[in-house]
Amino acid sequence: MSTRRKFLLSTSTAATLPLLTTTLSACGGSDAAVTDVPTISDTELKRQMIGKLTTELTDASIANVIRPYLMDIGFTWDLPTIPAAQVDRIVAYSFGNRPNAASGNTSSNGANQAALPDPGPINEALADAVYKIYQMKPVKVYAQWEIARFLTSKYQLPDLHSVEPVIAADGSITYLSTDGVAAAIVALEGTATAMGKVAVVGHRDHAKRCIQTSKARGMDAYAAQEVALPLNYDPQSGQAWTRRRDLYLVHDMYAQFTTLRTSLIAANYPNG
Repeated sequence: MSTRRKFLLSTSTAATLPLLTTTLSACGGSDAAVTDVPTISDTELKRQMIGKLTTELTDASIANVIRPYLMDIGFTWDLPTIPAAQVDRIVAYSFGNRPNAASGNTSSNGANQAALPDPGPINEALADAVYKIYQMKPVKVYAQWEIARFLTSKYQLPDLHSVEPVIAADGSITYLSTDGVAAAIVALEGTATAMGKVAVVGHRDHAKRCIQTSKARGMDAYAAQEVALPLNYDPQSGQAWTRRRDLYLVHDMYAQFTTLRTSLIAANYPNG
């Protein structure tokens, strides 16, 4: 984890940063850091969070329980990394896709009953990242179908296993969640342990959750140290929450909190 955090210390900075984020998103994102925002240490941030939560909740003990959850989900986006030379498998999770003329129909139960959408440019960028890792360490690749299409058409990648959506007998299509993809990959491999060390490829804002989900399914999962993950967004994505960074980050934090909620209830009340 980084020892320093970007932290807004003035009203003017707080007003400026969302505008900057929106502008970057509209331009397709940026990997450049915002260098003129004051920083404080994790220790000071935690102290301030405890103080504010204690004031708002009027309960210091509860503030100390809640603070680590907020710190992790809201303020921690670093990824555990591994050198590509140590990778035994590559696992790639898609990020949105683009609807086409044949992919827009839905059945009464909400499942798509049409052709697959187009993979879209973000998944092409993810395929490029997979290929960069593969060039450094040619190992078995598991990729969600949107990424797999580019790995086949653009790179003719060998030893590629595409994780496809579930197509029912009536033609309806059910798309897998991040966890569903991870579970399908482990089933294809046989056991998570057999996969060795796994390089996870996902959109940069999705990658933390991709790695956490992979680990929850038993994978020894990391990001590859040498390869930057894509940060751009596609305003034509078929999933509204993957069109803009501000919307996606709320979506991802919601998903992280949902997972946390489920695990905390199960840990505290295993018998319901």
